[in-house]
Amino acid sequence: MSDRPAPLTVAAAQPELRPGDLPFNAAAHAEAVLASGARLVVFPELSLTSYALAAPAVALDDPELAAIVAACATTGSVALAGAPVKEGDAEFIAMLRIDGSGVAVAYRKLHPDEEEARRFRAAADPVVMELDGWRLGLAICRDTMMFEHAPATAEFAKRSGIGGIDAYVAGSLFTPLGLPKRDKRMPQLAKGYGMWVVQACFAGPGSDYAETTGNSAIWAPDGTVAVRADEHPGRIVKAELRFY
Repeated sequence: MSDRPAPLTVAAAQPELRPGDLPFNAAAHAEAVLASGARLVVFPELSLTSYALAAPAVALDDPELAAIVAACATTGSVALAGAPVKEGDAEFIAMLRIDGSGVAVAYRKLHPDEEEARRFRAAADPVVMELDGWRLGLAICRDTMMFEHAPATAEFAKRSGIGGIDAYVAGSLFTPLGLPKRDKRMPQLAKGYGMWVVQACFAGPGSDYAETTGNSAIWAPDGTVAVRADEHPGRIVKAELRFY
């Protein structure tokens, strides 16, 4: 009998979002979880505040997040949502793990850009999250474009006794200038590490950028595109991750 985990159904969602509007955005996340039919639902960078860098930090016990918790409880899903979080005197761009039991910080961005770094601190360590036997290397936007991030995450998995990475999972935002670079980089990562790559990307208005590209996508370990969204908000793409 194989000791490989069963297939994992993953969705990358790019809901319509409003800057700093946590009630609206949390409701959009809950709707996407209910609609996706996926075990893991991934959202864009800072999705709960709609990539508005001036938006206040999100508290893990904020009542607005209860709608996402309830949606995850109903579906058995785990959601990875983006949010600014405050820990002591420091603030981070974070990826929150939300499931039927509550909310926790899963990962903090290692490589904020120059503008983000005026407010947010860089995290110190990579993270590999285990879900149903799958080993998921977590990343947020610019992390995926930094040469050292994926190797550091793989090395962290090895040092921690986890062994490796089966999928590289990111919440991101790309402009028209950055999308072609993303489309070159992600297949290289998938094929180079023999892993799935999942990237949920911001779509539509409502961020600090005049134009965003959407195009959330999932790449197979051979570098081919399994599924890909267009540029419009409200799209959800889904794939079954499996070992070949």
